[in-house]
Amino acid sequence: MKYIFQSLLKGFAILLPVIITVMLIHWLLLTIETALSPIWKAMLGEDYYFQGLAFISFLLLAVLIGFTSRWSLLEAIWQLPGRIMNKMPLLRNLYGTINDLFDMMQGKDFADESVVLVTMPGSQMKLIGIVTKRSDSDSNGKDKLSRVLPDDHVSVFLPMAYNVGGYMIIVPKDNVESIDIKPADAIQIAISAGLGKGQGNKPE
Repeated sequence: MKYIFQSLLKGFAILLPVIITVMLIHWLLLTIETALSPIWKAMLGEDYYFQGLAFISFLLLAVLIGFTSRWSLLEAIWQLPGRIMNKMPLLRNLYGTINDLFDMMQGKDFADESVVLVTMPGSQMKLIGIVTKRSDSDSNGKDKLSRVLPDDHVSVFLPMAYNVGGYMIIVPKDNVESIDIKPADAIQIAISAGLGKGQGNKPE
């Protein structure tokens, strides 16, 4: 009986990540298809439209925008909707949070040695964190938090295991120790509590 139960748990461990991933991809495909298919049907007609055309066009549009954003004029045009949403009270916080999350996953605007081990004051416990802001002298005062940080402190994001969330703490620089891991990998390690099978890759 114990062997059967262990086999069941192992089967769940293999199947559930696959099922959840497929469900998320299906949800994304369905959402994009539902939103864009009426446009293509109106342009081409029902006879020439085929399932998946909306998603293919979405991918091509994303590639086109990403490619043309290398030119400053076009980049300003593509970023105009985001700037507008950043000024709307109801959408500003939501859009800004999502945008910052994507920037974090890409490692955008992170300084070198941004992934650190944080030694908690008064203990030997260490947590994996990501340095999100440094003091005004380190970051040229580009944002409000950097301007108010003491020179010997940094703000660190601590992702939570098995949860979408985390804590931002401000600690002395002496309490952080840089490690050679990319921010996206560090978040994956923290969220999965270090149990992920794909976390043994050497850093590039």
